[in-house]
Amino acid sequence: MIFDIIASIGGLIIPPAFSFIKKKFIKSENDTPERTIGDLATTKPEVVPGYVQALATLLDAKVKFFNRDVIGSPSQWVVDLRAAIRPIGVVLSFVLLGYMVYEAQTAVELATETWTGVRLSCECMITSWFGSRFTISK
Repeated sequence: MIFDIIASIGGLIIPPAFSFIKKKFIKSENDTPERTIGDLATTKPEVVPGYVQALATLLDAKVKFFNRDVIGSPSQWVVDLRAAIRPIGVVLSFVLLGYMVYEAQTAVELATETWTGVRLSCECMITSWFGSRFTISK
């Protein structure tokens, strides 16, 4: 029972706390391409076209590297399936937890002994999904 409470509270608190700590204490980088272009435009305007061309080439290389396993654009059902994987896992976790409650009413020893790891995994999956929806602002 205590592991259930720890898993549930941890799944709800850890994602927003991590996001808050990351926003609060890890400073974002101040050097952006737009800022560099602005500095170059005021100090050395003759190098701006070369910088923009190099930046475009870098961005194109990053996009090609990111899409290296995808030839062309993926079909819509693939995009939808990728977007639905985590919500489907959460729904199946709810279904499994419901089945465990049903089973606990009929055979207590089977429900408490056999399903402990599965129950904790389902609770962690559900609470981490809900926890990632909470945001803590500065």
